Amino acid sequence: MGSWTLDDIAWERFDRSKVDRELLRLVKAASLVEHNGADYASYLCRIFHDDAAFQQMARRWGEEEIQHGVALARWAELADPGFDFAEASRRFSAGFRVPLDADASVRGSRAGEMIARCVVETGTSSYYTALAEATTEPVLRQICQKIAADEFRHYKLFYATLKRYAAQESLPLRRRLRIAFGRIAESTDDELAYAYYAANESVAPYDRRRCANAYARRAYPVYRPHHVERGMAMVLKAVGLTPNGRLGRMAARGAWWLMRLRFAGLRKSAA
Repeated sequence: MGSWTLDDIAWERFDRSKVDRELLRLVKAASLVEHNGADYASYLCRIFHDDAAFQQMARRWGEEEIQHGVALARWAELADPGFDFAEASRRFSAGFRVPLDADASVRGSRAGEMIARCVVETGTSSYYTALAEATTEPVLRQICQKIAADEFRHYKLFYATLKRYAAQESLPLRRRLRIAFGRIAESTDDELAYAYYAANESVAPYDRRRCANAYARRAYPVYRPHHVERGMAMVLKAVGLTPNGRLGRMAARGAWWLMRLRFAGLRKSAA
Protein backbone atom coordinates (compact mmCIF):
# COMPACT_ATOMS: atom_id res chain seq x y z
CA MET A 1 0.00 0.00 0.00
CA GLY A 2 0.93 3.65 -0.16
CA SER A 3 2.14 5.97 2.55
CA TRP A 4 -1.31 6.71 3.98
CA THR A 5 -4.51 4.99 5.05
CA LEU A 6 -8.07 6.11 5.73
CA ASP A 7 -7.10 6.53 9.39
CA ASP A 8 -4.73 9.32 8.38
CA ILE A 9 -7.62 11.45 7.10
CA ALA A 10 -8.90 14.05 9.60
CA TRP A 11 -12.55 13.09 9.14
CA GLU A 12 -13.52 15.03 12.27
CA ARG A 13 -12.68 18.28 10.43
CA PHE A 14 -15.46 17.76 7.87
CA ASP A 15 -17.35 21.03 7.35
CA ARG A 16 -20.71 20.61 5.64
CA SER A 17 -21.06 24.37 5.15
CA LYS A 18 -18.08 24.30 2.76
CA VAL A 19 -19.34 21.50 0.51
CA ASP A 20 -19.65 22.64 -3.11
CA ARG A 21 -22.55 20.74 -4.65
CA GLU A 22 -21.00 20.80 -8.12
CA LEU A 23 -17.68 19.43 -6.87
CA LEU A 24 -19.64 16.80 -4.95
CA ARG A 25 -20.97 15.45 -8.25
CA LEU A 26 -17.41 15.15 -9.55
CA VAL A 27 -16.23 13.40 -6.38
CA LYS A 28 -19.04 10.86 -6.57
CA ALA A 29 -18.07 9.99 -10.15
CA ALA A 30 -14.36 9.89 -9.29
CA SER A 31 -14.99 7.46 -6.43
CA LEU A 32 -16.39 4.92 -8.91
CA VAL A 33 -13.57 5.28 -11.43
CA GLU A 34 -10.86 5.01 -8.77
CA HIS A 35 -12.52 2.01 -7.14
CA ASN A 36 -12.28 0.23 -10.50
CA GLY A 37 -8.53 -0.12 -9.99
CA ALA A 38 -8.63 -3.87 -9.43
CA ASP A 39 -9.93 -4.48 -12.96
CA TYR A 40 -7.21 -2.33 -14.50
CA ALA A 41 -4.57 -4.12 -12.43
CA SER A 42 -5.89 -7.46 -13.71
CA TYR A 43 -5.75 -6.17 -17.28
CA LEU A 44 -2.14 -5.03 -16.84
CA CYS A 45 -1.13 -8.33 -15.26
CA ARG A 46 -2.44 -10.16 -18.32
CA ILE A 47 -0.54 -7.85 -20.67
CA PHE A 48 2.67 -8.28 -18.63
CA HIS A 49 2.08 -11.96 -17.88
CA ASP A 50 5.79 -12.82 -17.83
CA ASP A 51 7.00 -9.79 -15.85
CA ALA A 52 6.62 -10.72 -12.18
CA ALA A 53 8.15 -7.49 -10.89
CA PHE A 54 5.74 -5.35 -12.88
CA GLN A 55 2.78 -7.54 -11.89
CA GLN A 56 3.60 -6.99 -8.22
CA MET A 57 3.75 -3.25 -8.82
CA ALA A 58 0.49 -3.29 -10.78
CA ARG A 59 -1.35 -5.12 -8.01
CA ARG A 60 -0.07 -2.66 -5.42
CA TRP A 61 -1.10 0.20 -7.71
CA GLY A 62 -4.57 -1.31 -8.02
CA GLU A 63 -4.91 -1.52 -4.24
CA GLU A 64 -3.99 2.14 -3.90
CA GLU A 65 -6.52 3.11 -6.57
CA ILE A 66 -9.22 1.22 -4.67
CA GLN A 67 -8.27 3.10 -1.50
CA HIS A 68 -8.67 6.36 -3.40
CA GLY A 69 -12.19 5.33 -4.36
CA VAL A 70 -13.08 4.33 -0.80
CA ALA A 71 -11.78 7.64 0.61
CA LEU A 72 -13.68 9.70 -1.95
CA ALA A 73 -16.82 7.65 -1.41
CA ARG A 74 -16.66 8.08 2.35
CA TRP A 75 -16.37 11.85 1.92
CA ALA A 76 -19.25 11.87 -0.58
CA GLU A 77 -21.46 9.98 1.85
CA LEU A 78 -20.61 12.52 4.55
CA ALA A 79 -21.46 15.38 2.19
CA ASP A 80 -24.62 13.66 0.92
CA PRO A 81 -26.04 11.03 3.31
CA GLY A 82 -28.37 9.96 0.51
CA PHE A 83 -25.48 8.82 -1.66
CA ASP A 84 -25.25 5.02 -1.69
CA PHE A 85 -21.77 4.20 -2.94
CA ALA A 86 -22.35 0.44 -2.98
CA GLU A 87 -25.42 0.79 -5.19
CA ALA A 88 -23.72 3.35 -7.45
CA SER A 89 -20.73 1.01 -7.78
CA ARG A 90 -23.01 -1.86 -8.82
CA ARG A 91 -24.64 0.34 -11.46
CA PHE A 92 -21.26 1.44 -12.77
CA SER A 93 -19.91 -2.12 -12.97
CA ALA A 94 -23.05 -3.22 -14.81
CA GLY A 95 -22.64 -0.52 -17.45
CA PHE A 96 -18.88 -0.25 -17.90
CA ARG A 97 -16.29 -3.02 -17.89
CA VAL A 98 -12.55 -3.07 -18.51
CA PRO A 99 -11.58 -5.67 -21.21
CA LEU A 100 -10.23 -8.27 -18.79
CA ASP A 101 -9.87 -10.97 -21.44
CA ALA A 102 -7.25 -9.07 -23.47
CA ASP A 103 -3.98 -10.94 -23.98
CA ALA A 104 -2.17 -8.03 -25.64
CA SER A 105 -2.21 -4.31 -25.06
CA VAL A 106 -4.90 -2.37 -26.88
CA ARG A 107 -2.08 0.15 -27.56
CA GLY A 108 -0.21 -2.35 -29.72
CA SER A 109 2.83 -2.86 -27.52
CA ARG A 110 3.93 -2.84 -23.89
CA ALA A 111 5.79 0.44 -24.30
CA GLY A 112 2.65 1.89 -25.85
CA GLU A 113 0.62 0.65 -22.90
CA MET A 114 2.98 2.44 -20.53
CA ILE A 115 2.70 5.67 -22.53
CA ALA A 116 -1.07 5.46 -22.14
CA ARG A 117 -0.75 4.75 -18.41
CA CYS A 118 1.58 7.74 -18.00
CA VAL A 119 -1.03 9.91 -19.71
CA VAL A 120 -3.72 8.65 -17.34
CA GLU A 121 -1.58 9.29 -14.27
CA THR A 122 -0.75 12.74 -15.63
CA GLY A 123 -4.44 13.50 -15.91
CA THR A 124 -5.35 12.21 -12.46
CA SER A 125 -2.42 13.93 -10.75
CA SER A 126 -3.37 17.24 -12.36
CA TYR A 127 -7.08 16.72 -11.69
CA TYR A 128 -6.77 15.98 -7.98
CA THR A 129 -4.30 18.83 -7.56
CA ALA A 130 -6.85 21.13 -9.17
CA LEU A 131 -9.68 19.75 -7.01
CA ALA A 132 -7.61 20.23 -3.86
CA GLU A 133 -7.03 23.85 -4.79
CA ALA A 134 -10.65 24.43 -5.81
CA THR A 135 -12.33 23.19 -2.64
CA THR A 136 -12.47 24.97 0.71
CA GLU A 137 -13.73 21.86 2.51
CA PRO A 138 -10.71 20.72 4.58
CA VAL A 139 -11.27 16.96 4.45
CA LEU A 140 -11.78 16.85 0.69
CA ARG A 141 -8.69 19.01 0.25
CA GLN A 142 -6.62 16.60 2.33
CA ILE A 143 -7.92 13.55 0.45
CA CYS A 144 -7.26 15.12 -2.95
CA GLN A 145 -3.75 16.20 -1.96
CA LYS A 146 -2.90 12.67 -0.91
CA ILE A 147 -4.39 11.15 -4.05
CA ALA A 148 -2.57 13.67 -6.27
CA ALA A 149 0.74 12.72 -4.64
CA ASP A 150 -0.02 9.03 -5.18
CA GLU A 151 -0.87 9.59 -8.83
CA PHE A 152 2.36 11.49 -9.45
CA ARG A 153 4.29 8.62 -7.84
CA HIS A 154 2.35 6.18 -10.05
CA TYR A 155 3.38 8.19 -13.10
CA LYS A 156 7.04 7.77 -12.15
CA LEU A 157 6.58 4.01 -11.71
CA PHE A 158 4.94 3.62 -15.11
CA TYR A 159 7.53 5.91 -16.69
CA ALA A 160 10.33 3.74 -15.34
CA THR A 161 8.64 0.69 -16.88
CA LEU A 162 8.16 2.60 -20.13
CA LYS A 163 11.89 3.30 -20.37
CA ARG A 164 12.66 -0.36 -19.76
CA TYR A 165 10.37 -1.57 -22.55
CA ALA A 166 11.18 1.31 -24.91
CA ALA A 167 14.74 -0.02 -24.93
CA GLN A 168 13.39 -3.32 -26.31
CA GLU A 169 10.74 -1.98 -28.71
CA SER A 170 11.09 0.54 -31.48
CA LEU A 171 8.20 3.01 -31.43
CA PRO A 172 8.56 5.94 -33.82
CA LEU A 173 7.67 9.37 -32.49
CA ARG A 174 4.50 9.61 -34.55
CA ARG A 175 3.27 6.37 -33.00
CA ARG A 176 4.10 7.56 -29.49
CA LEU A 177 2.26 10.83 -30.12
CA ARG A 178 -0.74 9.00 -31.56
CA ILE A 179 -0.98 6.80 -28.45
CA ALA A 180 -0.61 9.70 -26.02
CA PHE A 181 -3.06 12.09 -27.63
CA GLY A 182 -5.41 9.26 -28.50
CA ARG A 183 -5.56 8.41 -24.80
CA ILE A 184 -6.22 12.06 -23.95
CA ALA A 185 -9.13 12.02 -26.41
CA GLU A 186 -10.54 8.97 -24.64
CA SER A 187 -11.30 11.16 -21.61
CA THR A 188 -14.66 11.74 -23.31
CA ASP A 189 -15.39 8.02 -23.62
CA ASP A 190 -17.87 5.97 -21.64
CA GLU A 191 -15.87 5.52 -18.44
CA LEU A 192 -16.16 9.04 -17.01
CA ALA A 193 -19.54 9.65 -18.61
CA TYR A 194 -21.03 6.45 -17.21
CA ALA A 195 -19.42 7.00 -13.81
CA TYR A 196 -21.06 10.44 -13.68
CA TYR A 197 -24.38 8.85 -14.65
CA ALA A 198 -24.16 5.97 -12.18
CA ALA A 199 -23.17 8.27 -9.32
CA ASN A 200 -25.54 11.18 -9.92
CA GLU A 201 -28.58 10.03 -11.89
CA SER A 202 -31.14 7.36 -11.26
CA VAL A 203 -34.13 8.03 -13.50
CA ALA A 204 -33.11 9.31 -16.93
CA PRO A 205 -31.74 6.76 -19.42
CA TYR A 206 -28.01 6.89 -20.07
CA ASP A 207 -26.91 9.25 -22.83
CA ARG A 208 -23.14 9.28 -23.24
CA ARG A 209 -22.87 12.72 -24.80
CA ARG A 210 -25.18 14.36 -22.28
CA CYS A 211 -23.40 12.78 -19.31
CA ALA A 212 -19.93 13.50 -20.70
CA ASN A 213 -20.90 17.13 -21.18
CA ALA A 214 -22.43 17.34 -17.71
CA TYR A 215 -19.20 16.02 -16.24
CA ALA A 216 -16.98 18.32 -18.32
CA ARG A 217 -19.01 21.45 -17.47
CA ARG A 218 -18.17 20.85 -13.82
CA ALA A 219 -14.61 19.59 -14.24
CA TYR A 220 -13.14 22.21 -16.56
CA PRO A 221 -13.62 25.19 -14.19
CA VAL A 222 -11.38 23.66 -11.50
CA TYR A 223 -8.32 23.84 -13.76
CA ARG A 224 -5.88 26.72 -13.89
CA PRO A 225 -3.04 27.32 -16.40
CA HIS A 226 -0.35 25.90 -14.11
CA HIS A 227 -2.22 22.58 -13.88
CA VAL A 228 -2.29 22.32 -17.67
CA GLU A 229 1.33 23.40 -18.01
CA ARG A 230 2.55 20.71 -15.62
CA GLY A 231 0.34 18.08 -17.25
CA MET A 232 1.58 18.83 -20.77
CA ALA A 233 5.19 18.64 -19.55
CA MET A 234 4.52 15.16 -18.15
CA VAL A 235 2.88 14.02 -21.40
CA LEU A 236 5.75 15.33 -23.52
CA LYS A 237 8.24 13.56 -21.28
CA ALA A 238 6.32 10.28 -21.68
CA VAL A 239 6.50 10.45 -25.48
CA GLY A 240 10.22 11.24 -25.40
CA LEU A 241 10.16 14.98 -26.10
CA THR A 242 11.78 17.74 -24.06
CA PRO A 243 9.11 18.80 -21.55
CA ASN A 244 10.50 22.28 -20.88
CA GLY A 245 11.30 25.09 -23.22
CA ARG A 246 9.44 26.52 -26.17
CA LEU A 247 7.67 23.30 -27.17
CA GLY A 248 6.30 22.77 -23.67
CA ARG A 249 5.08 26.36 -23.42
CA MET A 250 3.38 26.17 -26.80
CA ALA A 251 1.73 22.86 -25.96
CA ALA A 252 0.47 24.18 -22.61
CA ARG A 253 -0.94 27.36 -24.16
CA GLY A 254 -2.64 25.35 -26.89
CA ALA A 255 -4.15 22.89 -24.42
CA TRP A 256 -5.39 25.70 -22.19
CA TRP A 257 -6.95 27.48 -25.16
CA LEU A 258 -8.71 24.32 -26.27
CA MET A 259 -10.03 23.68 -22.75
CA ARG A 260 -11.44 27.21 -22.48
CA LEU A 261 -12.97 26.96 -25.95
CA ARG A 262 -14.56 23.63 -25.06
CA PHE A 263 -15.88 24.99 -21.77
CA ALA A 264 -17.39 28.03 -23.49
CA GLY A 265 -19.16 25.74 -25.93
CA LEU A 266 -20.50 23.57 -23.10
CA ARG A 267 -21.83 26.61 -21.23
CA LYS A 268 -23.51 27.90 -24.37
CA SER A 269 -25.18 24.58 -25.13
CA ALA A 270 -26.34 24.22 -21.52
CA ALA A 271 -27.88 27.69 -21.58
